[in-house]
This record gives sequence, C-alpha cells and structure tokens, in this order.
Amino acid sequence: MRVLGVDPGLTRCGVGVVEGVAGRPLTMLGVGVVRTPADADLGHRLVAVEQGLERWLDEHQPEFVAVERVFSQHNVRTVMGTAQASAVAILCASRRGIPVALHTPSEVKAAVTGSGRADKAQVGAMVTRLLRLDAPPKPADAADALALAICHIWRAPAQNRLQQAAAAHAARAPRTPPKTPRAPAASHASKGRTA
Repeated sequence: MRVLGVDPGLTRCGVGVVEGVAGRPLTMLGVGVVRTPADADLGHRLVAVEQGLERWLDEHQPEFVAVERVFSQHNVRTVMGTAQASAVAILCASRRGIPVALHTPSEVKAAVTGSGRADKAQVGAMVTRLLRLDAPPKPADAADALALAICHIWRAPAQNRLQQAAAAHAARAPRTPPKTPRAPAASHASKGRTA
C-alpha cells in the first residue's frame, strides 16, 4: 500500500509518501513541504498548494491519501487556513479517484507513538525510527505528514474489516418499511349534563 500523507497548512503543507503493509517494515518514498508566501493573496496560495500536491500525486501515484482532520483550535485564522488547505488536498485526490482518509491528530500520535498526547518531538523521533531514517524530517510538518501515512497503513486493514462487516450486516438485515406513527384514538367521553 502506498499512501501520501498530507499535513495541511497554507504556509507549509507537509507531504510524505510511505509504502508498506501493517506488520512489516515501512519505506519512505519521499517527504517535503509545499510552501506559499504568507503575504500572497489567498486564491494564489490555494492554487500553489494545489499545484504542489498535484506534482506529488503525479510523481508518486499513491493508492490512498491520508489528510489530518481539521479540528477546532483557539486561533480561528489558523484553523481556516488549515481547513482550506485540507479541502484542496481532498479535492486533488478525489479528482483522480484516489480514496481519502481523515485522521485526527490524537489518532495519528497514538498510532505512531502509543500516546495520543505525544509532542511533535516524540512523533518525529518515532517516525525516524519506524522508517529507519538518519534524522527526523524537517520541518515538523513533513514528519507529521509521514506519521499520517504510517497511521493510515496501520489502521486501514482494521477500518476496512469494520466497513465490510457493516456492509455485510446491512445486506443481511431484512428490509422492512418504516413504521408510520398512528394517530391517537379519538376520545369518546360523554359530556355530563348540568341542571
């Protein structure tokens, strides 16, 4: 399985390609960042991110793309840029028919380090060890992209089994029409006469 991990960002969008299967040694095929100038117009920055990601997709032909799931942060401006870069990554992959998986930061940290609260240095150290690299990839966005790819390779088989089981269960379930609620019965209480 060959996975392109994308750590979305407008200034630095981390990208990393990892190949392998769960339970076997993994191989890094490439790592880097797609950069855009902070003072450029938003539209031009998004086009630059798209062009950079398209080059990575052309060069490495991944079977899957793993993107960090954007979550609410205190800095709304930062999360907006991250969400926009994430959408570009999803669009680039989907346009080519490449399946996209979203993984939360804590899910990635837990998969790679064993702790969902690991810091960037711990993630970088484990990525270096797992991929048998000489040094942690720089900047941290690049290491995070590799961690996303590793997480997807390790978690995809279990996720696929769950999806297949859910689909099989849905196929076996009897198809009964939804019940329509009955109207409440009319009250037939008689009114008493008063003199």
